Amino acid sequence: MKAIVNVSLKNGVLDPQGKAVEHALGSLGFNGISNVRVGKQIVLDIDAKDKDEAKKALTNMCEELLANTVIEDYEIIV
Repeated sequence: MKAIVNVSLKNGVLDPQGKAVEHALGSLGFNGISNVRVGKQIVLDIDAKDKDEAKKALTNMCEELLANTVIEDYEIIV
């Protein structure tokens, strides 16, 4: 079963990488860009009986390794 985990910084957490991308886009002539946030996407195959089992396992993975839940949010798509 294919799964996608999107990890992003929580609102209110400074994103210096996002600011750098925003500045670079402006320098390249892309106008009207603001509030750029940079995150990560993890794509994986998981062997599970059903979506509920997969989501439970993926939640555990996020809580233990894939996301720093103090400063990051995550979204699981199965």
